[in-house]
Amino acid sequence: MPTIVGVILGAVLILLALPALVQTDLLPYDITIPEDESGLVEDDQGLTGNNTKNVEVNVTTQITEVVDKVTPSVVGVVNIQSQQNFWQDSDSSSQQAGVGSGVIYKKEDGSAYVVTNNHVIEGANEIEVVLSDETRIKAQLVGSDIFTDLAVLKMPDDQVKHVIEIGSSDNLKVGEPAIAIGNPLGLRFSGSVTKGIISGKQRAIPQDFNRDGLEDWQAEVIQTDAAINPGNSGGALINIEGQLIGINSMKIAKSAVEGIGFAIPIDSAKPIIDELEEFGQVNRPYIGIEAYGLNEVPSAEWSNTLNLPEEVKGGLYIRSIKQMSPAAKAGLKPLDVITALDGEKVEDIIDLRKYLYSQKDPGDKLEITYYRDGKKNTLTITLGSQE
Repeated sequence: MPTIVGVILGAVLILLALPALVQTDLLPYDITIPEDESGLVEDDQGLTGNNTKNVEVNVTTQITEVVDKVTPSVVGVVNIQSQQNFWQDSDSSSQQAGVGSGVIYKKEDGSAYVVTNNHVIEGANEIEVVLSDETRIKAQLVGSDIFTDLAVLKMPDDQVKHVIEIGSSDNLKVGEPAIAIGNPLGLRFSGSVTKGIISGKQRAIPQDFNRDGLEDWQAEVIQTDAAINPGNSGGALINIEGQLIGINSMKIAKSAVEGIGFAIPIDSAKPIIDELEEFGQVNRPYIGIEAYGLNEVPSAEWSNTLNLPEEVKGGLYIRSIKQMSPAAKAGLKPLDVITALDGEKVEDIIDLRKYLYSQKDPGDKLEITYYRDGKKNTLTITLGSQE
């Protein structure tokens, strides 16, 4: 009996001491703990897998499919300008002056049409379009417009495989996805894709065309936080369906600003594109005056020079009038102050241009309310056509 009890106690002590002996490497052999049915073994950290498995993940999404479909219709636009030889006036060379982006929106009668920004092709002597497969095609400028910053190009369509689908910008909702495709910083990063959301609609951005420090126009644009950089100008802003909703145009470039880019809404751009394609220019009504807002005139001059009564709080004073223009024929004179067009108040040149360009056509009648030597007058002029 004592022997049996001793054997049992010895076995129990060995079982209790065995794990400690294994960890101290005192035993002359290895002990393998068998796997359970799940293929997992337990270590000092818990359960861990001892088998390596290859996992296949399908990353194809609606965005990748849309990008694959749209990318061939987004192109590079190269502005080539002639450089005069300093030593020999007769010699000149052509150099690349800048690179932007464009969108193929139409194929017809053997030609493909590209829309881009006016500032991308401004001053170009030659224009090249670079397709997504790096094929270069010489393009012809059909027409451009400084106010909307749009230009239309035409080129042979034999190598053009895809035309973008035109969407609508009027029914956009703030917060919906937006994808920008273009060539930031040139052709080295051609076909770059950035994704964001529609951050705002109908933003008014002041523009100074002649860089005199005064606003000449206010562009109505879509705001997005999809990254837009130099070279993206003229590229496509598309919705989640792959439809063109805007032409990327500009961004706010300040060190304290992040993610504020702008695109020309396609619904306001489409009529301009059609007119450029048909006529080579936008046929806008024309008055023939050089005018400035009263807010740019010292208040003392309102009464001393312009002889304005106190009830006049704003308007547009005429600095000069072109000879034989509609304004000259109607009898307007320098220092006249225009306060209303067809009864609608105007306070600066932007108000005047927006009313004319959105409400009037060449040949229409326009009633002008103005002050001359302190007296209020009205006259009617027949609008001309801006060349």
